[in-house]
Amino acid sequence: MIANDSTIKVAIIGAGAAGCFCAANLSRMLQQCNITIYERARRPMAKLAITGGGRCNLTNTFEEITSLSQAYPRGWRLMERLFRQFSPSDTRKWWEDAGVPLVVQPDQCIFPRSQDAMQVVNTLLQIMREANAKILTSTKIEVLPQGFDYIVITTGGNPRIESLSYLSELDLELEPPVPSLFALNVNDSHLQELTGIVVDDCLVSIAGTKFLAQGPLLITHFGMSGPAILRLSSYAARYLAEKDYSVKLIVNWMQGLNEEQVRQELKEYLQSTKQTGNHHPRHLTARHWNYLLKRACISIDKPWNALNKKDVNRLVNVLTADTYLSEGRRQYKAEFVTCGGVSLRSINPNTLALKSHPNIYLAGELLDVDSITGGFNLQAAWTMGYVVAKNIAESQSI
Repeated sequence: MIANDSTIKVAIIGAGAAGCFCAANLSRMLQQCNITIYERARRPMAKLAITGGGRCNLTNTFEEITSLSQAYPRGWRLMERLFRQFSPSDTRKWWEDAGVPLVVQPDQCIFPRSQDAMQVVNTLLQIMREANAKILTSTKIEVLPQGFDYIVITTGGNPRIESLSYLSELDLELEPPVPSLFALNVNDSHLQELTGIVVDDCLVSIAGTKFLAQGPLLITHFGMSGPAILRLSSYAARYLAEKDYSVKLIVNWMQGLNEEQVRQELKEYLQSTKQTGNHHPRHLTARHWNYLLKRACISIDKPWNALNKKDVNRLVNVLTADTYLSEGRRQYKAEFVTCGGVSLRSINPNTLALKSHPNIYLAGELLDVDSITGGFNLQAAWTMGYVVAKNIAESQSI
């Protein structure tokens, strides 16, 4: 902790994950620090309380991430730099030390052992209470507050650029916000009859582009969701917005295998006298398989060894490049993530202070940084909040 002779005053605008984590760390790093947090909503950290289905996907091990661009489609270079100051492993230690035991799921997502997001919220609230930080809820900021030594802005992402009008006096470069985490509408009644089916490993792409994502795919009553679709929506956020979310989706139902590999997989089946509807790849359910056979114009009663070359070609095409028209998007549960916001060109990438106003810091989704699902957005919030607190504290020791 740095001991300073006089009390410094810090205003934090936005009581979300980044803002509250900044406040909690700043109160530990500086002995004399008066913190006031402004929050538009009625409760602090309302979004954090419901994230991960109320269980709070706190962070990720990053063990399956070979490049940060996989996790952060926008802002990965900034996150790579910031992780040198506060990494995912630092995050895990911080929460464990704060009395929040963690567990790692098979998909590398990390949750509180309690499976309760409120434990995370209450831990931060307790630290802030002990530091006598003021949290002013139901308070809308239209102009930046005066009388503070430092201002930290962590108001989160917003789909309307007009929502950033309170920053106009700072003359910042802004990237138009667009949604970046959502499911897709597919108006196919036969597909929708399969609602609830999950295919564990699909490769999904957008026709005519290089955008693709792999992972579990969930068939829903409105179309498609699940990690593969959500990742695709994140990678292609701006492109999808430009196309008004009307694009041709290409689904590979065979775990990303190409045509030739699928033909090899089917060789054993093609020698069988069993009906096609009763003998199929194990990772696909019977209902889903029969649906795919129908799309390939193959009767479920037809024996495998009776399929001709055209039948096989149609089936391979459906299994590896099944096409659907996306006709709009669906918000993912109660969560809302955007790409866009304040351009990263406006900030010092080492401190997150504005280049034009060195005593004003920005953190969280307000910046043009966003991620796929899996705890990566919250990790960005923890890292940014910590880095801002650290740099404010260190500025007092100079």
